[in-house]
Formats: sequence, C-alpha cells, structure tokens
Amino acid sequence: MPAGVCGCCGPLRPRYKRLVDNIFPEDPKDGLSKSDMEKLTFYAVSAPEKLDRIGAYLAERLSRDVVRHRYGNVVIAMEALDQLLMACHSQSIKPFVESFLHMVAKLLESREPDLQVLGTNSFVKFANIEEDTPSYHRRYDFFVSQFSAMCHSTHEDPETRTRIRVAGIKGLQGVVRKTVNDELQAIIWEPQHMDKLIPSMLFNMQDSDDLDRAGHPSTPSGAGQDGEENPAALAESCFRELLGRAAYGNMNNAVRPVLVHLDNHHLWDPNEFAVSCFRIIMYSIQAQHSHHVIQQVLNHLDTHNKNTPRVRAGIVQVLLETVAIAAKGSVGPTVLEVFNTLLKHLRMSVDFELGESSRRNSSTSVSSGRGKESEERIVQNAIIQTIGFFGGNLPDYQRAEVMMFVMGKVPVYGTPCHTLDTVKIGHQGTKRIQTMLLSSLIMVTSGFKSKSMAAALPPPFLDPLFSISLMEDSELRQLVLEILHNIIDRHDNRAKLRGIRIIPNVAALKIKREKISKQDVAFMKKHGQQLYRHIYLGCKEEDNVHKNFELLFTTLAILTIELANEEVVIDLIRLSIALQDMALTNEENMPMFIRCGIMALVAAYLNFLSQMIANPPFCQHVSKVIELRNMDAPYLLPEHIFRDKCPLPESLNKEDRPLYFQTADMAECLAGPGYNAERLSIPYVPQVTDEDRLTRRKSFVDTISLQVDIMSNSLPDKSQLAEEITFETLKKAIDTTGLEEQEREKRRQVMEKFQKAPFEEIAAHCESKANMLHDRLAQIFELTIRPPPSPSGVVSISSGHTQHQSVPVYEMKFPDLCVY
Repeated sequence: MPAGVCGCCGPLRPRYKRLVDNIFPEDPKDGLSKSDMEKLTFYAVSAPEKLDRIGAYLAERLSRDVVRHRYGNVVIAMEALDQLLMACHSQSIKPFVESFLHMVAKLLESREPDLQVLGTNSFVKFANIEEDTPSYHRRYDFFVSQFSAMCHSTHEDPETRTRIRVAGIKGLQGVVRKTVNDELQAIIWEPQHMDKLIPSMLFNMQDSDDLDRAGHPSTPSGAGQDGEENPAALAESCFRELLGRAAYGNMNNAVRPVLVHLDNHHLWDPNEFAVSCFRIIMYSIQAQHSHHVIQQVLNHLDTHNKNTPRVRAGIVQVLLETVAIAAKGSVGPTVLEVFNTLLKHLRMSVDFELGESSRRNSSTSVSSGRGKESEERIVQNAIIQTIGFFGGNLPDYQRAEVMMFVMGKVPVYGTPCHTLDTVKIGHQGTKRIQTMLLSSLIMVTSGFKSKSMAAALPPPFLDPLFSISLMEDSELRQLVLEILHNIIDRHDNRAKLRGIRIIPNVAALKIKREKISKQDVAFMKKHGQQLYRHIYLGCKEEDNVHKNFELLFTTLAILTIELANEEVVIDLIRLSIALQDMALTNEENMPMFIRCGIMALVAAYLNFLSQMIANPPFCQHVSKVIELRNMDAPYLLPEHIFRDKCPLPESLNKEDRPLYFQTADMAECLAGPGYNAERLSIPYVPQVTDEDRLTRRKSFVDTISLQVDIMSNSLPDKSQLAEEITFETLKKAIDTTGLEEQEREKRRQVMEKFQKAPFEEIAAHCESKANMLHDRLAQIFELTIRPPPSPSGVVSISSGHTQHQSVPVYEMKFPDLCVY
C-alpha cells in the first residue's frame, strides 16, 4: 500500500505544473515543444484563474536554471512566457505580469550579456501590449535604473558593448511607451527618473561621430536593420519619442537633465552636439511648449554668467537655434524677457572685456589679454546675432515692440531715460554698447514693412535715434542711417541706389513706388523738418567718410521715393541748396574734402530728383551744371572726389556761378502747376531743438565770459559819444521819411514770409527765438540769484573752480519775522 501511494505521487501533481514541465525537452537544444506549448496555452486561456500559478511556477524554474547556468532552459522559459503573455488578455493577467516582470528582472541582474538582451527583448514585447485597465501598484523604478546602466556599458568587446547598449535603449523606449500614456505612471516624469533616462540617451547620441551617423541619413529614427544596431540613431529615436509625449507640466523636468549633461561633459565648447540636441528638442515637442525650453536656456545662461567666454557663447548660440525655431510658431510671453536677458549679458560681456583690457594695460601678459578680449567679442557677436535673428523672425506687430524695447536700452547722452549705467563702463564701453545694439537693430528692422511711417517711427523711437545721429562718431551715424533705410524703404529699392554716383538714366533702375498715403503726408508735416535737420547736420561732420556720404545720398533718395509729394520735393530742394551754400560759405571751417563731398552729394541727389519728378527744364539745368563740373571742377562730382588720391582745390570760388545750382534757375524750371516754386527763395534754416542745448552746453565760466562780451559789445563807443553835432545831423534827425520807408519794407517782408513760408519753418523760427530768450534769462538768473547762506557752506567761484565756505550760525542774518 505505501508503495502504491508513492508511485502515484507523480500523477497527483497539479495539472498546470505537469503542462509547464512538458514544454521543456530533455535536450534544451531541441527548443520549445510546440505541441506541449499549445496545450499549456489552451489550458491558460480556458482557466485564466490559473495564470498566476503558471507564472509563479515558471519564475521558480527560471530562477533555478539561471543559478545552475542552464541557459537553454532559460531561453525556453522566456519564450513560453512571451507566448502566454501575447495569448492571454483578461483581468487575471495582472498577477501573471508581476511574475513575468520578476523573471525579466532576474535576467537583467545577471552578468551574462545574452541573458540581459533576452530579458530586454521580452520586456519590449510586453511594453507593446495595450492593457485594458491601468495598473495601480506596478512600478518600473528598477527597470529604469537597470536599462540606464546597460546604456552606459563599458564591455571590452565592441560588438557585445553595442548589443548591450542597444538593448538598454530599447528597454528605456519600452518603459517610455508603457508609462507615458498611463496617468497612474506619471511618476516616470519625476526628476529622479529623468536624470537617468535623458543622460543615457544623450550618452549614446554623443557617440554618433564615432559610429559615423552620416552613413544613415535616411534612418534618423532608428528604422531599418542598420538603424536598430546603431545606438546613436536608436537613442535619438527614443529621445524624440519621449519629448513628443511630454505634457505642459513635464517640460522643465525633461530639459533640465539635458543642460546638466552638457555641463558635466563640457559640451558647450565646441557646441555642435548641444546645438543638435536642442534642434531635436524644439522639433519634437509641441509648439505651444517652446517658451519653456527658451526659459530654461535663459536661466542656464544666467547660471553661467561668470563662466568662460566660449561657454557663454556656446549657450547663446544654442539659444539662437531655439528661438529661430520657436519664432516660427508660438513663443509665448517670453519675447521681451529673451531680449532683456540677452542685453544684460551683453552689458556684462562689455564689462568683462573692459576689465580685461585695463588689467592687460597694467600687466605684462599682452597675448593672453588679447585672447580674452577677442573671446568676449565672440560672446557679443553671438548675442547680437541672436537678438537680430529672433527679432527678424517675429511678426511685424511684435517686431515694432522689440524695436522700441531695444532702442530704450541704447545709452544716449543727455537723456536720463536709458537703463544702462554708462558711468561705470566709461565712454569706450558706452560706444561699444551703442554700436552693438544699433547693429542688432539693423537686423531686427531688416525686412520690416509698415503701412504707416507714423507707426514704424513713433517719437519714442525716432527721438533717441536722431540723438545718436548727432554724435561725433561716423560709425554710429552710419548705423542710424542704415536703420532708417530698413524702416523707410518699403519697396526694396536700396540695392538699386547703392553707391553715390551720377545716375545717367534713373528710369532704367525700374524703381518701385506707390502714391504717398495721407498718413505719410501727415507724418512728413510733423517730422519732416526733424529729418531734414539731421541730414543737414550729419553732412557737415568733419569725420565723415565715403560711406557716410553714400548713406546720406541713399537716405535722400529713399525719402524722395517713399514720402515725397510736391511740398516735400520743394523742401528737399531747399535742403540741397542750403547744403551747397554751407559748403561755399564754410562758416564751420570744414575740411576741403567735406566741402567737396557735400557738393558731390548735392549734385548726385539733384540729378536723381530731377529725373524722378520728370521735369525736363529742371533735368536740363542739372545736367548743364554737371557737364561744366566734369570739364572745370571734377572734384565736385562723386565719381572723382571719393576716388583715392583725388586732388583737392585750395578754395571754392563763389563767383564761378555756372558750377553751382542756382535757386532762381530751379525756381523758373519748377514754375507752373503742382509746385510752389516761390518757396525756393526762402532759405532753409535747421530747426533748433532741445538737443542743441544738450549737446552745446557751456560751462559757468564760458557763460560769464559770454555775458562780459555781450556787455562790452553793447556799450557805445566814446568816439560816437563825442560825435560833432552839425546842421546836417539835425536835419537827418528831423526827417523821418526814410525811416518810415524802411519800416514799411520790413513789415512787408515779415507779412510775405508768414504768408508763403511753411508752417514748420515759421514754428522753428519762433521756437528758436523763444529758446534764445530762455537761455539768456537762465544765464541772468544764474548770475543774479544766489542761494541764502547756510551752515553747510556756500558755493563761490574763483578762477573757474568751486569753493565751499562755511558760514557760522551766529553770523547769519535772519529776517525779523524769523527771530523771536
């Protein structure tokens, strides 16, 4: 009886164990028994409540086989698990999955590469299965850590190392697919997991140069057999997939590990890999999340504000790539913040450059100082390119706002509104910042098209821009004129007008123009005198070079094309005559080159204008003057004066009237309907503004000497006081007919001027008189009104220096009402 009981122990074992045992052949090389596997599958589908026991028993056998190194049976067990997993889709599969993941973890923990790859492949198959209900208790922390470690494999054999890394990347991709769409698995986006996932992918993408990714241009996402065996391509595919699934609240956790990885591996200099990473990021994420990435890069730039120039330049170039892609979509609320941060770092770079320059002057290491300075220039150029490129890709309504913002940052002397402290950086640093900001404004305004000049050039933008145009620096004036060209030239005619020259046939240029709108007519009535004034003052600067005259000619030509009606044409001709008279009279003691350059500018512009308005008599007069200059005074033409080593005359003779444009002849040519030629007889006088008082301040000593000169000049001469009184002098004093005639003539001229002169000129004349009166009153008050004595001291002036003299309280005289 006992023997019978013992003999039936085998047949009394549970059926699921017998079915599991039957799938393992005696020789593992024979592989999985298909017929027995079909029986096991049918049993599992028929009795799903047994799945958890089947899984537990398979896990027990697999663990035993792994310890005993029976790798053939391990492969059979995993194949059976995969088939059961694919065949069974029911609520009872949840416990079975736990056993399955436990067996995969056992394989990944082993040191055998084949077992690690086998476990990874099984996990990938499991990740592709869509479960009906979410899992509340399942966690993938171990798999994230293990797959990340496999991605960093350092196996001695290159092929084995590649296999392990590919398996690790596939495993991470499986984790991503299994978790990102599951709301209950949002923990995968937490920093502790992203700090493992992201660097593992970047580490393999970083080796793309060694693996020659150029050989797989058509499989960037790891598709195809070659792509699957390429860790770099597969890692890039997984990286794109992860970023594409990132939600709004997960962007920061996804981008921060990228920045940390680039820092740890010193990949900002050179920054080719960093640029490629952020290109992938910007093209993979949803467009509305772009501003998160830009914000992260800006914060990272602030973190590295004291790092080496090349690192900062690398970060700025990455920012350039991100904003270039983001500008095509949604940038979000960070537009002005981008510019504010970049301008702050621009100022810091100038500070570093000037600090290095001063230390270089005080030390002996000249070569290292120059290298540091040149590296700071790299940072500054990168910032300018980023500002310009970003601004140039924005829509026009945002670009106008950016133009105002950048102009508000440009330091302008005499105005307290700018935000950059120019005291600490000095004149050299201020000029450097002005040059760079204006250069970035040129890029921002490039291609800017505005329907109305009043919207494109509002006073808060135009006034500081013109203030810079009065500075004694030819480079700054050139930048201002180029900015004006970008804004005013709405039909892209600049390329046709490049170079100051006598254009023989303007019609051949095929200049595009439209009829001037009412808004632009109003703009010229309001700001035309301001434009003319700055052109007039810009022509007589002594440091003007050939390029300055070229840009001035282009400015006049563009004004004629875009904003000139009949009234503006007369004003431009008056401006040209005033420039010619300024060069002839030479009250400013200008160099001969500047005087000849102004004459050449006037000739080139009047030649252009006469053909644009298509007035044959006017064209004939201009052509005649130009022909005479060609024969007798070629130095008054642009083709000759701006040529190298052009001989200059000793003086310009006013008596050579045929060589100059005559007001009377031009007025006669323009007489007729359309043009008010009588206004040409009224000489152009530049409008006096507050900028003149700011730029032409005099010291206190100069004011006193000026008053002394005025007083001395106003005193009558003693010889006049001692003049002999005769009958003739008494007769002249009694006869007032001559005085009455002179008074009537003077009144007539005043009335004629107020009737025919434009309103802007009358306003400028009256304003200049009012400004002169205010200046004289200010000088008088400054000399006569003294502050009351104070114990803290009074200010006295002696020999041009201020001295403080203290007055004791007991010596001060108080009014009677103040003493009690």
